[in-house]
Amino acid sequence: MLIDTHAHLQDPAFAKDRKEILERAKAAGLEKIICIGYDYETSVEAVQLARQFPEVYAVVGVHPHDAKTLSTEVLAQLYDLARDPRVVAIGETGLDYYRNLSSPEEQRKAFKEQIKLAHELYKPLVIHDRDAHQEVLDIIKKEKAGKNEGIMHCYSGHLPLAVELMKENFYISFAGPLTFKNAKKTQEVAARVSLERILIETDCPYLTPEPFRGKRNEPALVVHTAQKLAGLRHKTEEEIAYITSQNARRVYRIKD
Repeated sequence: MLIDTHAHLQDPAFAKDRKEILERAKAAGLEKIICIGYDYETSVEAVQLARQFPEVYAVVGVHPHDAKTLSTEVLAQLYDLARDPRVVAIGETGLDYYRNLSSPEEQRKAFKEQIKLAHELYKPLVIHDRDAHQEVLDIIKKEKAGKNEGIMHCYSGHLPLAVELMKENFYISFAGPLTFKNAKKTQEVAARVSLERILIETDCPYLTPEPFRGKRNEPALVVHTAQKLAGLRHKTEEEIAYITSQNARRVYRIKD
């Protein structure tokens, strides 16, 4: 059985066929899907979906793109929302200097505030990092962001960075880009990091793996990332499914 550790099931792209998507996920061998919020409204929607579907769990937080929306009021609302038993982590938070939809200062402030929130609630942290590798690592170390463990979602850095992140209690998660022909750096990392720290995800509806690249992504397609990882690690698909699912259960503290 597989676990998609990072999906956006509340996205409007799934509005018309969400139940069918969940049925296809079950048919593909998925037992759990972690639905990630990226602002307050989508965090609420993630919790609602987790309450409605037993195979879905929620993560609540504010994406770096929306960091400017993280007011004191929203932070308090997230705190209350995150106390729901269906919420397994805080995020996705972090830094994104590729698009800079919120200023770097706003992103750093929101990142640190959500690290504090994770500390207060004893929950792991889901981190988004794009074009900000060193600064993300520096903040993780200074703020002890891995105190309750965490996940580096859709990992895009190099191997030495991954090693440093694992020392800080982070898991390294791979999405559809792992299957891309030009993803040599990411494939090298996936081939060499500790198996005890590897996760797989879709980030759906984005980052669709080969051979469906260019189409809408969905949780069932995480099997293609698992297959690629199995080849890189010289393991069977069943072994990779077991290893990554056990890792996901551990970091998200899923018991059922």
